[in-house]
Amino acid sequence: MRSVGTVLALVVLATVVATFARRWRIPAPSLLVVAGLAVALLPGTPQIEISPEIIGLVVLPPLLYASAEDMPWRELRAVWKPVGILAIGLVLASAAAVAAVAALLTPLSWQMAFVLGAVLASTDPVAVTALGRRLALPPKVQVLVQAESLFNDATSLVLVRVAAGIAIASAAANWGAAGGQFLLLAGGGTVIGAAVAGVVALIRRRTEEPVLETVIALVTPYAAYLLAEAAHTSGVTSCVVAGVVLGGQGDRLTNARIRLQLHAVYGTVVFLLESVVFSLIGLALPAQVRALADGDRAWPLYALAVAATLIAVRLLWLAPLSVVVQRKGGISRLNWRVPVVLTWAGTRGVMPLAAALTIPEVAKNGTTLADRPLVLVLTTSVVVVTLVVQGFTLAPVVRASGIALEPAHTEREEIEARSRLAHAGLARLEELAELEAVPDVVVDRLRRGLTARLDDARDRLAESNGTAAATESADLVYRQLRRDLITVETTELQRLYDDHRISDTTRRRLQRSLDLEEARLTDA
Repeated sequence: MRSVGTVLALVVLATVVATFARRWRIPAPSLLVVAGLAVALLPGTPQIEISPEIIGLVVLPPLLYASAEDMPWRELRAVWKPVGILAIGLVLASAAAVAAVAALLTPLSWQMAFVLGAVLASTDPVAVTALGRRLALPPKVQVLVQAESLFNDATSLVLVRVAAGIAIASAAANWGAAGGQFLLLAGGGTVIGAAVAGVVALIRRRTEEPVLETVIALVTPYAAYLLAEAAHTSGVTSCVVAGVVLGGQGDRLTNARIRLQLHAVYGTVVFLLESVVFSLIGLALPAQVRALADGDRAWPLYALAVAATLIAVRLLWLAPLSVVVQRKGGISRLNWRVPVVLTWAGTRGVMPLAAALTIPEVAKNGTTLADRPLVLVLTTSVVVVTLVVQGFTLAPVVRASGIALEPAHTEREEIEARSRLAHAGLARLEELAELEAVPDVVVDRLRRGLTARLDDARDRLAESNGTAAATESADLVYRQLRRDLITVETTELQRLYDDHRISDTTRRRLQRSLDLEEARLTDA
């Protein structure tokens, strides 16, 4: 009962802190980590130990799936080459650099220093997505950061397994076997994730029951993760691939009511899990520090050195990559603001902590791995440093760089899209009017509504201010015809996105607006 009470108290704490974070417009993960650390230092606070099974099986699948589902296909296709370079090359470089620094400065053996480097080599998709959610980054930059964090985990997990095997068996590294293991983890996870997505898509196309759809959506990430782990491949990769595939066709799998319900349910689940897991990171650090040996008391200096190494290696890797990309794009004047933002956005979070917790406590010869507590402390403290320091300063860095999209830009893009949707609806309405298949009174009412939308969009384009017009439902004929016009507007919205006229953010916002109107018409 005590554990249940602790979990409930943690949920309440995390929810309150996250609510204040939204009100104060500061990154919720950063504030949650600070709050968890502050609570853990209070007298009488029970010792919190994070279970790797809880993190791996309960928390990670839905958070990874939700992050991947938001990944737009169009931007992902545009950045897949740099993402591949970062997901493999930068992970290897980061692991090597951290291992060298840790072996030189800390009491860790070279084997455990290698483990530490492998654990911290990849950025965290949960933290990156949570931190970047409120930043108005250009679409390609946002997708590059998010996609890198989603796809570099397979490389990092292979390194962790190889490094842990060296540490517990005192054996030499078999890099040929490591390469095969990477192909098995990443390739197998990709195949299983795609297969799960295909099966789920077939089921959801034939399901119109909101409760059943919600259950399927909640079960999907766990199915992808567990099936991949059972096949000894990467559950993380499987979850990510399933999310990307289903997210790209989500608007075609269900109707407006179900999409709205799924959005609400998944938003609640993600909010609670993110709030709890980032609080746990702060809560766990004091207990891990108390388990250290006396000779490891300089751990804060070690953690700062490791965090600085990760940032430096990331910048040194991204700078030349940015030069090559810009040169290929025909840009003569090099822009150094993008690599700086990309560097500062590379935070660590839940994934490194989960990987560190899987390190065995004893070696194969039965002796205790004495360096394991220091590896846990350094992993958690580096996560805390990146979430707090980079998390609190990421928004100012983005603003200072000047690459953030201005609110006026995104507003104008949305208004222009609304205008085009209204034009598409009016064109379809005139076709129906010529056929004389609809009463004139209904046609006139719909025409007035669409014209009002069009006029409103024109006024907002001129004044950059105003509110969207609302359409009220009336009789059965009106509702049915308006739903038909919404279908036309949805098709036009997808065409605007496919033609690169609007961003994925604008597409999702307007699609949600159309879904809300369609749901109101259905309920009326």
